[in-house]
Amino acid sequence: MDIEIKKLKKQYNNQIVLDIDSLFIPRGELIGLIGNNGAGKTTLLRLISDLSKATSGRVLINENDVSKSEAWKQYTSSYIDKNFLIDFLTAEEYFEFIAASYNITKHELDISLAGLADFMRGELMNKNKYIRDHSIGNQQKIGIIAAIISNPDILILDEPFNYLDPTSQHFICNYLKNINQNKGVTMIISSHNLELIYDVSSRIILLDSGRIIKDVVVNNTEQRDEINTYFKL
Repeated sequence: MDIEIKKLKKQYNNQIVLDIDSLFIPRGELIGLIGNNGAGKTTLLRLISDLSKATSGRVLINENDVSKSEAWKQYTSSYIDKNFLIDFLTAEEYFEFIAASYNITKHELDISLAGLADFMRGELMNKNKYIRDHSIGNQQKIGIIAAIISNPDILILDEPFNYLDPTSQHFICNYLKNINQNKGVTMIISSHNLELIYDVSSRIILLDSGRIIKDVVVNNTEQRDEINTYFKL
């Protein structure tokens, strides 16, 4: 499934926080979305996920306008922040709720969770513990897992490496690359961690003041150097 953005603008009062004339993300692309605080990364992800109303312009997923259609929701999944979680449920209850929402069978859910066992590290399941009582890192894992278990064609993650220990960061980075390469899942992942973004992405989009200032393939060393220079690294 592809994503197309046309003349997308978001404005609060008199301040334009996002202004993208055109952007096309084809099926199977793994986008690393980067930029300093306030660059518009989360705003863009929220507009793509129809969590915020655009001032003007459109976001199309598989040619469906996300603000006018429900069809795209069945094959698109995202985790933006902990507000996605239902904190009075246990992890198991939450995963079952998400699976039911996407018509995922118990067998399919069990297979997905088994593949993520090393990521959970025995800390999430069978603990008789509400999500609100888990650490911030484990809440982050629960949100990421919930986005993955629906087996989406499009996956959107905002700062997924935050709050994770290095082992968990390494695991989820490899896991995301694997499902992108083997299942053709289209992904947009925002992060401040440039090394992980360079590792996981096939293409990098750099935002500044709500506008795209770089859109490059990740294996281009010269382009990486330019990005590092932008961040004064």
